[in-house]
Amino acid sequence: MPGPRDKARQEAAGRQTEGPPCVVQGRVRQEGQPGEEANKGAKSAKAPKKADGSRQGSKTAKVLDLLQRAGGASLKELMKATGWQAHSVRGFLSGALGKKMGLTVTSTKAADEERRYSVRG
Repeated sequence: MPGPRDKARQEAAGRQTEGPPCVVQGRVRQEGQPGEEANKGAKSAKAPKKADGSRQGSKTAKVLDLLQRAGGASLKELMKATGWQAHSVRGFLSGALGKKMGLTVTSTKAADEERRYSVRG
């Protein structure tokens, strides 16, 4: 004896396969789903970003402030400022700052010292 869940599943399955699929830029979508035409319209105005590309008070801004100091910042200082783990800080330095923002992050290590990271600003 089918229960209410079985009936709901059958109805949902029937809705998914009804009507011919539409092709939008190489993707198949069902009739009734929003497509490209739903996204047309005026672009909303965005707030201007700071010159360094980060909002004031954000973790990105904090990291950039530390990296722009004379002598840069150590991994431990960056971890403390952000609350991130070491691998997350290093990934952020490489990905967000190096690749996305196009900044050059330099890494230096003097004898018997901790590695320090810096950015020219």
